[in-house]
Amino acid sequence: MERCNDSAEYGFILLGFSDRPKLELVLFIVNFALYSVAVLGNSTIILVYILDTRLHTPMYFFLANLSFLDLCFSTSCIPQMLVNLWGPDKTISYAGCVVQLFSFLSVGSVECILLAVMAYDRYAAVCKPLHYLVIMHPQLCLRLVAVAWGSGLVNAIVMCPLTMTLSRCGRRRVNHFLCEMPALIKMACVDARAVEMLAFTFAILIVLLPLALILVSYGHIAAAVLKMRSAAGRRKAVSTCSSHLTVVSLFYGSITYMYMQPGNSASQDQGKLLTLFYNLVTPTLNPLIYTLRNKEVKGALTKVLGRQH
Repeated sequence: MERCNDSAEYGFILLGFSDRPKLELVLFIVNFALYSVAVLGNSTIILVYILDTRLHTPMYFFLANLSFLDLCFSTSCIPQMLVNLWGPDKTISYAGCVVQLFSFLSVGSVECILLAVMAYDRYAAVCKPLHYLVIMHPQLCLRLVAVAWGSGLVNAIVMCPLTMTLSRCGRRRVNHFLCEMPALIKMACVDARAVEMLAFTFAILIVLLPLALILVSYGHIAAAVLKMRSAAGRRKAVSTCSSHLTVVSLFYGSITYMYMQPGNSASQDQGKLLTLFYNLVTPTLNPLIYTLRNKEVKGALTKVLGRQH
């Protein structure tokens, strides 16, 4: 019989997509390409924000933070997944699993709250344009980002140890490509309902509450846009919000759909692909969405590239 501390001593085996070996090489190539684009795109936005003082506004401050989060979010698990896809070794050390779970929980939570903060910023820009700079002053922006990071860290500090210390009776096989909380809780050989209820409570506070605030903000924005008499004003307001709304739809759409799926074997594969979507595809698309639809970012990028030559 396997000892109870086997996972702590020998680590875990991330099953990932090992039941479909022919798919692994395709996934490696696609994920490596997407991860490279995500790193390049998000690093570029951070660099452009730092170098171009014209972008030192609340909107781009939050965008630079989002890009940093996307970098952390993807890097928390994609490099390990690429290693596991490349060869027969699917293991991850116990310490590596703890770091991965902590990073995934904290950064994912921060991103949920930051998207709500960005929605409030867009509400202030569209609904209170004359008072925008007074409302969104630098101190408030820093406090809002600090609250987002603080909330994410609290979630990870509470849930990570509770999840990792559950007794697994020597079970080491994680039916996922990363150390994700639901997959690790399912491996427990003890009653984990208390941990599941606490996770559900945090999910309401960190996922559903920010989503509700985003919807309220965009409800006010929609009402303000409908009252505008100027077509140019309406176009500007829609342009101001469209990029953020697209990012919110991609991120929250995949997360909400995934956590509403039943826990059967068919949905487990679907869950892996959806996790991959919001963990890799969304961070890859975010810089493209903001640069392709934003003249200021494109102008700043042109200026920075011109300066390098």
